[in-house]
Amino acid sequence: MKEIVDLNCDMGEGFGQWTLGEAPDEEIMALISSANIAAGFHAGDPNSMDRVVKLAQTYGVGLGAHPGYNDLQGFGRRYMKTSSEELVNDIVYQVGAIREFGRRHGISLQHVKPHGALYMEAAVNEELSEMIIDMLSKTCGTAIIFCMSVSKTYEVAKRVGHPVVREFYADRDYDTSGSIVFARQVVRPKPEEVAAKCVRACKEGVVRTVDGEDIPIEFESICFHSDTPGALDMGKAIRAGLTEAGITIAPAATVLGL
Repeated sequence: MKEIVDLNCDMGEGFGQWTLGEAPDEEIMALISSANIAAGFHAGDPNSMDRVVKLAQTYGVGLGAHPGYNDLQGFGRRYMKTSSEELVNDIVYQVGAIREFGRRHGISLQHVKPHGALYMEAAVNEELSEMIIDMLSKTCGTAIIFCMSVSKTYEVAKRVGHPVVREFYADRDYDTSGSIVFARQVVRPKPEEVAAKCVRACKEGVVRTVDGEDIPIEFESICFHSDTPGALDMGKAIRAGLTEAGITIAPAATVLGL
């Protein structure tokens, strides 16, 4: 049974006057221990980045950059064919923005978590994962990389000794390989069922797949998405369920002992 786990959420995913999702960032931020903040390519703009980074500092939440494909229209959930070099340059640009807003508000960058289709591409693309982690080691020191346990990103990070956190997805389904089932549109989940899924994963180390099979799952952080319908109620239920089960919620760096 896990005694401590990180709880993370993708934040600041709007642009200008537009927002995505029902839950205010302030209310989500009060529930989590690490925040993945949109950095302008799939969502987010300078004003939203400044506002949400400041919220992370106020609530004592671990600061994370959430870089994505340059795809506002598709919200970064569409694959875009381009070179690994170009993608890494895009990530440098986005991570730098979040890091500098963090410096402005007195909070250091804890982690980097690619968004959507970019996250899934890195999971299967060893060259891209190697280039991302090499870039992070040179520009961000010990900034943690977030990824799935069954991914090239995790394999590369462990091989070179870079800090890495594996995620468990509260509001996504799993297939029998241990990978999440990618979805552009997500239905409203039942908060109590999502919470029970998370607690079971922490206590028993298993998750039920879309085929009805229980498979082992390893992770240090639980993720839910702010754009999932009913995200606020879901976040409250997850936090309450973990707390009632005696599981401490703490930022990823604390979970890793950094």
